[in-house]
Amino acid sequence: MSLVKLEYIWLDGYKPTQSLRSKTKIEKDFSGKLEDLPMWSFDGSSTEQAPGGSSDCLLKPVFVVNDPQRKNAYLVMCEVLNADGTPHVSNGRATIEDDDNDFWFGFEQEYFLWDPATNKPLGFPAGGYPGPQGPYYCSVGANNAYGREIVEEHLDVIIEAGLNVEGINAEVAAGQWEFQIFSKGAKQAGDQIWIARYLLERIGEKYGVAVNWHCKPLGALDWNGSGMHANFSNSLLRTAGSKEIFDKVCEAFRPVVKEHIDVYGADNHLRLTGKHETASIMDFSYGVSDRGASIRIPVMVPQKGWSGYLEDRRPNSAADPYKVAARIIKTVKSVG
Repeated sequence: MSLVKLEYIWLDGYKPTQSLRSKTKIEKDFSGKLEDLPMWSFDGSSTEQAPGGSSDCLLKPVFVVNDPQRKNAYLVMCEVLNADGTPHVSNGRATIEDDDNDFWFGFEQEYFLWDPATNKPLGFPAGGYPGPQGPYYCSVGANNAYGREIVEEHLDVIIEAGLNVEGINAEVAAGQWEFQIFSKGAKQAGDQIWIARYLLERIGEKYGVAVNWHCKPLGALDWNGSGMHANFSNSLLRTAGSKEIFDKVCEAFRPVVKEHIDVYGADNHLRLTGKHETASIMDFSYGVSDRGASIRIPVMVPQKGWSGYLEDRRPNSAADPYKVAARIIKTVKSVG
């Protein structure tokens, strides 16, 4: 008999941006299979998810991977349910309509490594600012790349956990980085982004470095914000063979701009200004290879006979990938 640590992870009910929560459950001889994980509960009155007089919320395991940072341990992503077993209002995963996993998502997660002592990104001097952005993107060397030891450890850990990470890179601003995760199935893509975020936060604890997910932590200064670009496809797009189909899908997004922006992350008006590789939050546009558009059509799509995927560049770094995917799926399905 061996004891196993199960780290149950969920999203709280804080608004406008939910946070990760977790606690450890000890079980005997866990098989490693999702179906063998028990439901659990927590105090929802401490997470903005229930009143004190009726505080129990349920944790339903939906995704499990090895925990590379602990002995005999697993990471368990959970949905939050009400006491009667119905999805909690904070449960974005339950709103995704992709039971057949026809939708594929690749999320490009940007973030800043943040020094709590200076309240600035790594690489920013305490009394001012580093040189203008430009040399930091995909950079190497102590003058341009800050926090690589954290980023490399995170990459090793998420690979060892079994997440489908497709790459990392230093981003445009000093102290800004990105990782990319892909999954066939919208729910699984969201699960993996949240587990990867959790592991990055936990690694940061060891180094005394915070992770800043805000889309524009440096305000109106001339520095890029952080996004979570959503690359997506379904059978229709992957086999389209037609520019008209891609135009029709893109045009389906035009009348529901507000509905998308509502779930694309708080304070996105600070980031979507029409500058720094963004389209204005007030506009909607799409174009081939256009990083200043709301939706970019990758250049290989026309090169491959108009079949492939699209990139919605509007979701920001703090957005919930579950809610982003749910809204994109609803819009694409409206095309028929």
